[in-house]
Amino acid sequence: MESHDLAALARAADAVCRRLHPESYRTYNVDRNINYTNVCIGGCRFCAFSRRPGDPQGYVLPRKELLEKIRETVALGGDQILLQGGLHPELRLPWYEELVQAVKCEYPTVNVHGFSPPEIQHIADVSGVTVTEVLLRLKAAGLGSLPGGGAEILVDRVRRSASPCKATTDQWLEVCRRWHAMGGRGSATMMFGHVETLAERIEHLERLRSLQDETGGFTAFIAWTFQPSHTAWTDLPKLGAYAYLKTLAVSRLYLDNFANLQASWVTQGLKIGQMALRFGANDMGSLMIEENVVAAAGTSFRTTEDEIRQAITAAGYTPRKRDVFYGVHAA
Repeated sequence: MESHDLAALARAADAVCRRLHPESYRTYNVDRNINYTNVCIGGCRFCAFSRRPGDPQGYVLPRKELLEKIRETVALGGDQILLQGGLHPELRLPWYEELVQAVKCEYPTVNVHGFSPPEIQHIADVSGVTVTEVLLRLKAAGLGSLPGGGAEILVDRVRRSASPCKATTDQWLEVCRRWHAMGGRGSATMMFGHVETLAERIEHLERLRSLQDETGGFTAFIAWTFQPSHTAWTDLPKLGAYAYLKTLAVSRLYLDNFANLQASWVTQGLKIGQMALRFGANDMGSLMIEENVVAAAGTSFRTTEDEIRQAITAAGYTPRKRDVFYGVHAA
């Protein structure tokens, strides 16, 4: 992480990526991020999206509007939605069950990639039930996979500063552990470039690597840089492509038990996303028909499926569409 030889890191990460993925293609997905509420008691200093309870800008998305967003996603070739929201103090487990059931009833073939580990922990806390019960009931309702959001940096010193009212490191990992024990799969993430040290970035990777050794339940790792605009940390410098690509390359070298690494074109732009395919990433991530959280922090890159495919082609690979479990669609 302290090296300045970016080219050497790229060569090493690319060698590992090619060993794990000798195929001639690189993948991408078409989905939509649907934020069912922005009301949140998490108190995250890095967030420009959430609103406190009682704020006039707070909302809970009407069910009809949410289902219409899914209809639009399916029409554009999407096969998955990412359901994430704030830590709403008044919504209980039956509300979430009914939400997932409504989606699966209307769109049975769409995968619900829903509710980050801090949301699961919060639902358990406000509903007076265990994390295991929350996961079992949501899985029975139709939850297909668990997104790895809310990890930020899995070091409690950092979390106390960044998100003091949200799940601890051990709670985040335990939600994933229990989900994996049920046969569930999901992603892992890292948001870096704020108050963590380089050593704490590695500690984050080590916690993920250890749990993956234990469960094998993580499908992919996604890292992105903190976007400071409109947050409580506007005075922090914004990391650029150099720091992003270096951290991505080190992640590919360190996470030897993760099959897939995604590029973060949403925070870095499509050209750097394309470069990420030579720095250890084997996947361009999602088209993201809708994305609100990063955009609220002043970063708003947009692209089309054709542009993602062209970027993969220009990097020397054949573009292939995939599902959330990294099953590749027919060419």
